[in-house]
Formats: sequence, structure tokens, C-alpha cells
Amino acid sequence: MSAKREDAPEGATRVRRPRLGLSMRFGLLLVGALLLLVVAAGLLWYQQTRSVAEVVREGTASLRELAFESLEERGQGQAAQIADSLANPLYYFDLAVVGDQIGALKAQADVAYVYVYDREGRVIHDGSRGISTYGQPMDDPLAFRSVVSDGPVVQWSPEIMDVAHPITLGSERLGGVRIGYGLARIAESQANAQRALAERLHALGRQQLVLETGLVGLAVIVTLLLSLFVERAFVRPVRRLADTAREIEAGRFEAAAAMAGQHDARRHDEIGDLVRAFGRMSESVARHDRDIRTLAFSDALTGLPNRYAFRELLDESLQARQNAGDELALLFIDLDDFKRINDTLGHDAGDDVLEHFAARIDACLRRAGLENARLARFGGDEFIAFATGREMRTHAAQLAEAIIEVLQRPFEVRGARVHLSASIGIALYPHDATSTVVLLKSGDVAMYQAKVAGKSCYRFYSRAMDQAVERRMRMEQDLHGAWERGELSVEYQPIYQLADGRMVGAEALLRWAHPRQGRIPPSVFIDVAEQSGLIEQLGRHVLERACADAVRWGEAMPDQPPFVAVNVSARQLRGGGLPEVVANALAAAGLDAARLHVELTETAVLGDELQAGSLLARLRSSGVKVWLDDFGTGFSGLSHLRRVPVDGVKIDRSFVADVLRDPDDLALTSAIIAMAHSLGITVVAEGVENEGQHDVLRERGCDLAQGYWLGRPMSADALMLQMRTPAQGIASIGEGLAGLRSEWEE
Repeated sequence: MSAKREDAPEGATRVRRPRLGLSMRFGLLLVGALLLLVVAAGLLWYQQTRSVAEVVREGTASLRELAFESLEERGQGQAAQIADSLANPLYYFDLAVVGDQIGALKAQADVAYVYVYDREGRVIHDGSRGISTYGQPMDDPLAFRSVVSDGPVVQWSPEIMDVAHPITLGSERLGGVRIGYGLARIAESQANAQRALAERLHALGRQQLVLETGLVGLAVIVTLLLSLFVERAFVRPVRRLADTAREIEAGRFEAAAAMAGQHDARRHDEIGDLVRAFGRMSESVARHDRDIRTLAFSDALTGLPNRYAFRELLDESLQARQNAGDELALLFIDLDDFKRINDTLGHDAGDDVLEHFAARIDACLRRAGLENARLARFGGDEFIAFATGREMRTHAAQLAEAIIEVLQRPFEVRGARVHLSASIGIALYPHDATSTVVLLKSGDVAMYQAKVAGKSCYRFYSRAMDQAVERRMRMEQDLHGAWERGELSVEYQPIYQLADGRMVGAEALLRWAHPRQGRIPPSVFIDVAEQSGLIEQLGRHVLERACADAVRWGEAMPDQPPFVAVNVSARQLRGGGLPEVVANALAAAGLDAARLHVELTETAVLGDELQAGSLLARLRSSGVKVWLDDFGTGFSGLSHLRRVPVDGVKIDRSFVADVLRDPDDLALTSAIIAMAHSLGITVVAEGVENEGQHDVLRERGCDLAQGYWLGRPMSADALMLQMRTPAQGIASIGEGLAGLRSEWEE
């Protein structure tokens, strides 16, 4: 027997104690509580009686509100439906059809009257055969709002709900319809429902009287018993478990595990199981805490340290530099136009690009051999690296050049070749900053200046950059509301037809007269508007103003009304709502769509030919002309014009400027004119500064031209005055304007 006990596993002979579980204890107590609560139910009778009265009162109010809401919804629906169906009959004054339409409605039991009236509020039909009220004005108290309102009107009187709806055909208001609903049936239904509700509630109250009286009285006894039980069986153990939880919260996992093992661990019920579970949980939390800290301080995509870990690393490195005497270079690296990857190839491909990007930068850091070099992903498409040592300005420049060079090689991502570049800002410790926050800010400012400089380059931080950023922020703040304050205005540069010297249109140009800085060149504030997103709002204002001025020009020249050309930014094009904005501006001004020319830069259009082609096709289908501005600067061929629908191209001023001196520019300009004409596209030359340029362009068959030799930008009124002046020919205009140069650049 002793040998058998030795072979048995440890604990096999342990006797399992019977236990009375918490579920059984609660079951027994609840059975007793239910028996005692029967006696206590009687004490609730008084409250029950008051509750019945309150329920009846609230129920009545709810029923009344529901009935009125239902009637109002029905009335508005019927009024809208009958108004829509009466539009054509009323327009053709077909009273028979009008009578048939409203006769069926008037036959409804709760409809007191139906009136169809004209715009002055005179009755056209009242649903009767003889139309006894025909031509009479509606003089009841509810009539006035019905007649003057442009939309649906619902009015109430003690006996009637009056619903009125205008009858329109297109944008023309023909009159309206009024329907009066009697409220007597609602009042009767409300009274019946109130009586039924009260009777039902009183019946339920009598049924529950005995039960509630017993339940309320014995609830006190049950509460006392439960309190004693809960105190001993739950509260005390839970307090001890709360102490354990606080130890876990404080990170003292070993102490928490020890406490969990000391308190109630020998109980053989659910509390004992919970105590033992707390002990296991503290061990598990300690293990997971180590894993979570690893995840919290690393980037899940690239495996690099994240923003928080990098700040700690940079803090530690700066503290070490205080006594070491060497330098630290921080490189703030941002991918250029990374959003284009996500938009075209998808976010999964974008993640792949970021992984390859991080790997290439990390390889550059390793090849550079810089001391304590670290790389982190700061967020999105932003990466940050720092390294320490001597002469870090030179090393940082070499590292930035290496990164830019290695990124010029295309990425192979999911079968597609992706070309990317990066803008890098460099800040040095201790020359530029002595703290983590300021050093990061300086690197960010320098990176932004690299983007302003044309991207795919690097810039070292300088204090002048802060001033430039501050000036730019001030300008952005001043630009908000500048249109409303009257600081922004629209001027127009005339466009002439080279064949006969006739002015055929004008280009709208935005100008800003700053109250303190004077006239700010468009090349300065337009870029700020683009970056801040204000260009969409300003572009809408310019479009609306240009359309309104073009309508005035048409009145001055009714035989040959001139067109107006308005520049549209790439941001407006990417927004996707350009056709709707243009349509709204044309409709508001009443301008013929063919007299509006929308100008977009070549680079903006060719950046996303698929979307641009769709939007431009919608514009052209409405009658608006589309011109491609600054043509030739985007290094594209005219073959792109087969995929992007345009009506005209504007030869960039850089070609026109050298057309007399550079044979290549002359040949290129001639080729653009010939090829555009072969595609049926109008050619416009901008920047015509002298008679020789004008004559060469006319000889080569260029259709239209603009420039300071032909006419400087002017106000809408000045342009209208020039239109009314008898034409003197381009030559005389050019001679009068010869030698004038404006500080403004378009």
C-alpha cells in the first residue's frame, strides 16, 4: 500500500471540500427576499396612484403632440404633392384640371378647405363647382404669411391647421395652395385615448396593490440581510483586491502577486478563484508591460524608434553633449508629394514605400560612419536622424546630399516604378538650439524652407528663417478677410486678336493693396494662399467678380461681347468641385458660359491627367472654354493635349521674350502654333513687350496676344472705357504704352 501511495501523483489523495458557492447563497437569499417583498408592495400604493395620474397627464400630452406632428407631416406632404401637380395646370390656367386635383383632396373627412391662389393672394379655385370665391383676396388671419412666404408655411388656430405651399414652375412662382385641416377629430381621439389609458392604468394599479405593498415593507429587511452578507462575502475581499490592483497600477507587480497570494487564497468559492486570478494576472501584466513598452516606443511599420522614443534619445544625447564639447546635427527629413503615392497606388503601396525609404536612409547613416547616429520615424512621411561628433555641419551636409542622391533612384513597389524626393532641414547643437523642443522646431523650419526652395534639397537652419516663417504667418493671417475688407481687387489685362487688332477679351488678375505694406506682388501672396488653402475661397470670389464684370462689358459691346479669362489653381482643380463653382458663378452673374475662359497651368493639369481630364470635360460640356496657361514650362509634349481636353494654350512669356534673339525659341514657338492649330486649339501669346515680338507672332499665325506693349492691367471700369473708345489699332496702342513697365508680375 505504501508503494501504491508513492506511485500516485502528488495531491491525488487530497479530499475536495464541499463548498457553498456564491450563486447558491444568492439564490437562497433572493428566494427569501421575494417572499418578504410581497408584504412590502402595499406601501407603494400611494406612490402608484400619483404615478398613474402623472402617466395619464404625460401620455395625453404625448398623444396630442404625436397627433399634431403626424397631421403636420401629412399636411406638408399633401401640400407639396398637390403644389407639384398643379404647376402645369396653373401655368396654362386649366381650372378644370385644378378643380379635379383639389376636389379629391377636399373630399377627405378632416379637410375643411382647399384654396389655390395666384401670386397676389387672390383665389383661383376653392374646389367647388362654381368657384364662388374666384378672384377674391384671401383675407383670413392665416392668409398673409401663406402669400408672402417663398417656402412651405404651417400655421395653427384653435380649430384649424393651415398648410400653405408655393406653386412654382422652374424659378418662376405661379401662386400657391392652402389646405385647412379641422382639429375636432384629433380632440375627440385624444379624449378617447385619455379615458382608455386612465382606465387601464387604474386596473393595473389595483392588480399590483397587494404585491407592491408587501415588497416595499420587507425590502428594508432584505437590504439589511444583503448588506451583512455583501460586507463579509464581497466588500472585505474586494478591498483587499483593490489594494492589490493599486500595487499593479504602481508597477509593483511582485508585491501585488505576493498580496494576492496572502488574502483569501484558501477560499473555495468564486472569491478565492478571483484572488488566485489576480495573482496570475499580476504576473501576466508584468510580462505584457515589458512587451507594451517595446511597442510603445517603436514604429510598427518600419521598426524604427517612434516620436516618443526619439525625444528620449535626443534628450539623453543633448545632456551628454553639455560636458562632451562636441556637436550634434539633427536632420528633419520629409518626403515630397507623398500623398500622391497613397492617392494613386493605395495606402498599402505607400507603406511599402515608407519601408524602403527608411531602409535607404538607415543604409546612408551606416555608410557615413557617424558617431551615435540614430534614425526615427517622426510620423507620417517624416523621418528624423541625428548624429554627434566634430565638424558636424560638414558631415550633415554630406549626409543630406547622400540621402537626396539615394532617393533619386526609383522604388519598385507592387509592379510600379515610383520616383520620390525628400526635403531636408538641418539644425545644429549648440549653435541653433540647446533644447530638444527648440532643436526640433529649428529643423522643421529649415525643412519647410527646403520645400519652399523647390524640394529635393536641404537647408541649414538660420535665424532669418524664423523671421521668414513669421512674416509668412502674418501674411496668411492678414490674407484672411482681406477680400471682405476691400483690400483685394481684380484688374484686367486686355487680350487682342492679332489678325485684325481687335480687343476680344481680358484676363482677370488678383491684386492686393495691403494697408501697411502697400501693394504686395501676386507672386508672393498667391503662394501663401495656395499653401494655406485660402486660394479656393479667393478663387471663387475672383470668378464671381470676373463674371459680373464680363456681363457689364457685354452691355457696352453688345455686337461683339468680350470674354473674360480666370486663372484656376491646382488646388482648386484637385478639390473636384470646380465645375459646380463655375456653374454657380455663371448663374449668379447671368453670363453666357462661352464667354468664360478658365486657365490652368500645364503642370497642374498634367499632374493627374485622369482626374483633370474628367473635370475639364465637364467644364467644356457646359460651354466654358479651357485654356492651358504657361504652356511649355512643364516639359511636356503636345501629345498630352490628346488626352486632356483644352480649347487653347498660352505660350509662356519665357519663349516670347527671346523669340527675336533665340532661333530655338522662335522654332519652338512656331512649332507650338502649328501643332496646336492642327489639333484645332487656339494659341495665345503672353508677355508681348514690343512691336517686333507682336509682328513675329502675327506672321507665325498666332491667334491672340497680351502683354504690356498691348495693354497693362487695369480696373474693370477703365477697361470698359477703353472698349467704348473707337479702336485705334494695336500699333498705336503699343506706341502709347512703349517704355512702361509695372512692378507687378502676373
